[in-house]
Amino acid sequence: MEIDTYKTITKPAQGEIFKDKNSKFYGFAFPVTNEEQIKQHLDDLKKEHYAARHWCYAYQIGTETFQYRANDDGEPNNSAGMPIYGQIQSFDVTNTLIIVVRYYGGIKLGVGGLINAYRTGAQLALEASEIVERTINKKFQLNFEYKNMSKVMRLLKENDVEIINQTLELDCLLEISVRKNNSLKLFELFNQFFGVEIKEL
Repeated sequence: MEIDTYKTITKPAQGEIFKDKNSKFYGFAFPVTNEEQIKQHLDDLKKEHYAARHWCYAYQIGTETFQYRANDDGEPNNSAGMPIYGQIQSFDVTNTLIIVVRYYGGIKLGVGGLINAYRTGAQLALEASEIVERTINKKFQLNFEYKNMSKVMRLLKENDVEIINQTLELDCLLEISVRKNNSLKLFELFNQFFGVEIKEL
C-alpha cells in the first residue's frame, strides 16, 4: 500500500534564539501551501526585523510531488539555505517554510560556523512547532436524487468519508473527500450504485 499521509506544522512558531560570536539567529516556521504565502511571510519578517543582515530560508510544498527551494540571501553558497532545508527533511515535514533571520555581530563565523548556526536556527524553529500527520485525500462529486439520500449517507458513514460541500434538493450534490488509499474502493462502490453519479474533482 502506498503512503497516503504527510507531516506538516499547524501554525507559525518561533524557536529560541541561537547566538554565536555576537551574531544572533532567529528561526521562524510557517505552514504554507503556495509561493504567495511564502513571499508574504518573508516581506513581513523583513519589515519586523529591518535591522537584521540576512533573511535566509528554505521551504517545501506539496504532498505527492514536492517543490522546494533554499535561499542563502547573500551568505556564502550553501551555508544557509541548504542547512535549513536539511532540517525540513530531517523532521520530514512538508507545506513548511523556515526563515532564519541573522543579526550580524561583527565577527565572521566562517562557512562551518554559518552552516551550524542556520541548521540550529531551523531545528529550534521546528522543535517549537506543532507537527501533525495528515492524510492525502482525493475529492469526488456525487450526484443523485433525493430518494437515494439515506443509502448514500450510510455508505459515506461506513467508509469514513468527509463531506466538504452539500446541496440537498430534489437533485443532491455532495462534494466529498476520501483518503487516497480508500478512494478507488469508494469510487467503485458508488460507480456500481444505480442512480448515483460519481466523478473525481
